[in-house]
Amino acid sequence: MAAKSLCKIDGCDKPAHQRGWCNAHYKRWWRHGDPLAGGPSLAAQGEPLRWVSEVALPFAGRECLTWPFSRAGGRYGKVKIGGKNILAHRLICERAHGPAPSPDHEAAHSCGKGHLGCVNPNHLVWKTRVANRADRIAHGTHNYGERQGTSKLTEADVLEIRAMHGRVSGRALAKRYGVTPATISKVQLRRSWFWLD
Repeated sequence: MAAKSLCKIDGCDKPAHQRGWCNAHYKRWWRHGDPLAGGPSLAAQGEPLRWVSEVALPFAGRECLTWPFSRAGGRYGKVKIGGKNILAHRLICERAHGPAPSPDHEAAHSCGKGHLGCVNPNHLVWKTRVANRADRIAHGTHNYGERQGTSKLTEADVLEIRAMHGRVSGRALAKRYGVTPATISKVQLRRSWFWLD
């Protein structure tokens, strides 16, 4: 009788299911494109912090450096310190560039690939929430407008609403588009959908 092969992920002693991975790692690969994404890391205690100090902080390359351990929602790297999950890019930004200038500052990615797990310290900088949001819009990674799943308006609707400003009442437009008069007002005053001309 042939011995069952084990999952090819280091430290995993479960039987191989498909592609040489156990069922759990195969499902993570199928969902996230990475057998280590989206689930608990099999890294030894302290391994992520060792990797931060020995690999990430001295990294001098221009390309993205991808977080090799578990990720929040399969996107942004995370590390557990003192029982609390911390975003890996924020930890690396703090260690590479000092503490955030204020509680309103976020670790922003100049590469626009933070959602893919980039933790290259040369791509990280402290920015205000507003500046970080502007970067995400410029990189095309911000969920806004039609890309936001709850939006009732399309870009075409917004442009039509703005074109009818002063000619059709806000109440009539709200009824036509199935939104509130306050939403119509925000669209016309460019307090929402501000990136559209």
